[in-house]
Amino acid sequence: MARQIWLNLPVKDIQRSKRFFTEIGFTFNEEHDTEFSTCMLVGANNFVIMLFEEKLFEDIIKNDITDAHKSSEMLISIDAESWEEVDAIAYKAEQAGGNVFSKPALNQGWMYGCGFADLDGHRWGVLFMDYTKLS
Repeated sequence: MARQIWLNLPVKDIQRSKRFFTEIGFTFNEEHDTEFSTCMLVGANNFVIMLFEEKLFEDIIKNDITDAHKSSEMLISIDAESWEEVDAIAYKAEQAGGNVFSKPALNQGWMYGCGFADLDGHRWGVLFMDYTKLS
């Protein structure tokens, strides 16, 4: 069986995307960087998200790239440790040039989250789940 899973995303400009995600608080394993790709690490278990410039990504997938500014193929969700962390990520994403399409808000009385689009239109959900309030 597979030992690991990672996500691959197309971006227009590696360095611009790297700056954006660094400002939000993500880290990178620069050992795997190339001129046209970078290895982003997310969360306590260092989930790998590879960012590839669009031309290289098209060569890999042998298919057209979806325009993430017009439609969504997926929502990338990450958990937060608190309401404050949700608020901070939303603020940082907006300050770094992203679009907060769903402002931080309480949902169903136990989930607090927001949604933002990165520079290439990929949609991210950030969610703090307070299981003590789950009914």
